Amino acid sequence: MELGELIALRPVPAAGLLLTLTRRCPLSCAHCSTSSTMAGEQTAADRLRRFVASFTARNAPRVVLLTGGEPLLRPGLTAELAALARAAGTRTALLSGMFFARGGRPVPARIMRAVTAADHFSASLDVHHEREVPRADVFAAVRRILDAGVPASFHLTGTGPDDPYLADVVSAVRREFADRVPMLVNDVRPVGRAASWAGAATRPDTDGGAAVPCPMAAWPTVAFDGTVVACCNQQTVDDRPVPAHLLLGHVAEDDWETVRHRCLGSPMLRLLRVVGPGHLMARYTSGAPDCGRCATCRTLADRSEVLAGAGRDGAGPVGELLDRHSTHTQLAAGPVAFVHRNGVSAYAGLVSPTDGGGRP
Repeated sequence: MELGELIALRPVPAAGLLLTLTRRCPLSCAHCSTSSTMAGEQTAADRLRRFVASFTARNAPRVVLLTGGEPLLRPGLTAELAALARAAGTRTALLSGMFFARGGRPVPARIMRAVTAADHFSASLDVHHEREVPRADVFAAVRRILDAGVPASFHLTGTGPDDPYLADVVSAVRREFADRVPMLVNDVRPVGRAASWAGAATRPDTDGGAAVPCPMAAWPTVAFDGTVVACCNQQTVDDRPVPAHLLLGHVAEDDWETVRHRCLGSPMLRLLRVVGPGHLMARYTSGAPDCGRCATCRTLADRSEVLAGAGRDGAGPVGELLDRHSTHTQLAAGPVAFVHRNGVSAYAGLVSPTDGGGRP
């Protein structure tokens, strides 16, 4: 599975699952959105195994993204979950901060077993990671992973399209791997450890009252404590209680079929995916939102008029049709267009360089 395939599925409701294995991480990156440390919490392995084992050949996500913290701190569990998912026809992608690559040593056997159990491997790389794990060591480990037959990509972050670090690292990846390793480029957001220093994102965080689909409400996310939420926004993942319209369940109590049904059947989530939170606020209240789209979304649980309007307009066959049409439109646009809207636009073509993307 290549990165472009993974990104292409991102707007499809319940086509994917973001599964957090742990908040623990041996690195101390200054921009870490999850504020991960080695003291971080993690869901019991048996609960995660039971949840993934609830996938069936007729009812399973098409892809599971195993993430953290650092998921490869639990390499045995990573391999087990990948095997359970594959038995139901689900592919897995794995995102790592590359702690195991320090020193340029061979990839440890237990790590390589976990990596080769997955269908795709992504390495995080940015100026903050490079202070923890040198670029040359990361490149050497990715070469070994490619040689083992696992498609790989880089997840890069920077301060925006004019960041000289991004220009440098993208050129280095292209020199080292040509078009063999695609890249997803995002900007650093002021959350987690970056909240104290990162400035506002270069992309606008508000749509006013415009109708702008929110694909982040498409894939359920299993948080560090096993709670299943409707999107991957870090504050939604971390804060308790979860706003009611963004709560999908818990892996200790619910199976995948239940979570999927709630994701697909919620009138509010349907309309968030179709028009976004800003438009819902403007449509059903007296004015446009005055804060970012994610902050606006979290407040919708307290807006009885929005809940009533979304419950009416997003329900039944009409709401389902709107959801499907929005999904079809985004699918037709493809992965590069998705990153243009949701990543660093200047580098969007790198997500699928062999399909017409390439250098910015």
